[in-house]
Amino acid sequence: MSSQHQNICETQRLLLRQLELDDAAFILELLNEPSFLANIGDKGVRDLAGARQYISLGPRASYAEHGFGLFLVQLKADATPMGICGLIKREGLDAPDIGYAFLPRFWSQGYAIEAASAVMIYAQETLGLSRIVAITAPENHASIRVLNKLGLRFDRMIQLPGAATESRLFIPDKE
Repeated sequence: MSSQHQNICETQRLLLRQLELDDAAFILELLNEPSFLANIGDKGVRDLAGARQYISLGPRASYAEHGFGLFLVQLKADATPMGICGLIKREGLDAPDIGYAFLPRFWSQGYAIEAASAVMIYAQETLGLSRIVAITAPENHASIRVLNKLGLRFDRMIQLPGAATESRLFIPDKE
């Protein structure tokens, strides 16, 4: 475990950093939230060992392979973990997609748009990515509002490889 967290970006209220194995308790809580299960899906994480495996095989493997992944979002003031936000390279999509999930107690306070906006700037300015897309569950209206504020618009329904249901695909407004 790293004692030195790798910070990715910060905003007025938030700090985004790479996930570490010692974030397992937070990830266990987030991935088992009813809203996460309904809108994103069941990742099968039921204990701390599973949460550490999710961090290691998911975000940390993505950092190594792609140079990006899902990052921990925490309050800058006191380092309280509140959610995840970052970029994911998915089979079936021609560009990385932006994803985010927050604990319900942090909803409706502008944190998702603040974190996602910072990730979009990081993607363009630091990683040199010219195109970011997004997917959502068809009925995830809160997430759809965030994507629209980010400058993404609904393009079409798609079914990703291995997915049981269709997702809404959002692409940059300027396309």
